[in-house]
Amino acid sequence: MRIGATIPNFQADTTKGPIDFYNWLEDSWCVLFSHPADFTPVCTTELGRIAVHKEHFAKRNVKVLAHSVDDLKCHVDWVNDIKSYCPDIIGNFPYPIIADPSRDLAVKFGMLDEKDKNNVELAQTVRALFIISPDKKVRLTMHYPTSTGRNVDEILRVIDSLQLTDRLKVIATPANWTPGTKVMILPSVTEEEADKLFPNGIERVSMPSGNVYVRTTTDYK
Repeated sequence: MRIGATIPNFQADTTKGPIDFYNWLEDSWCVLFSHPADFTPVCTTELGRIAVHKEHFAKRNVKVLAHSVDDLKCHVDWVNDIKSYCPDIIGNFPYPIIADPSRDLAVKFGMLDEKDKNNVELAQTVRALFIISPDKKVRLTMHYPTSTGRNVDEILRVIDSLQLTDRLKVIATPANWTPGTKVMILPSVTEEEADKLFPNGIERVSMPSGNVYVRTTTDYK
């Protein structure tokens, strides 16, 4: 699945019952992420930390949906382990985990690594992650090897960037951006337009080339 592609609808069994993805998504954003296998240590930390951050996703109108090629019974048993390992998960486990023992979704969404992609009987999924907007478009993809756990703060940061730049289409967020810090004004915005859009201040950086294309501002909300 490439950025900008429409994610196809699918039906799946999950730890919270059967879902039809489009109906389940409604008008929310979604983080759909795969993990290699149940009862594995790194995956346990990932699903646990994402569960702990449930309120951070909820306030951004983001639903979380996990995926594994293990079956539903394994998922249910594993959730109990995750909750035991992460005692700061409050209440019930907050999001569904898709059971995909046939690997149909894993293959459809390109979650298998190059070495094992044709060995559907044995291949585990890599740590694939898709951020999907309410219009069913893939907005961001991340693929980590099985040996490296993901950073939940980075997932939230890129959601903030996507939602901000959707709302303010004349800006982009620079390297290491976090909410409240400087954003970049797009080169397509004229100087006159920029001054009107950001009346409380723009920082223009002088470059040796003489081109003024680095313009930043904190005049946004």
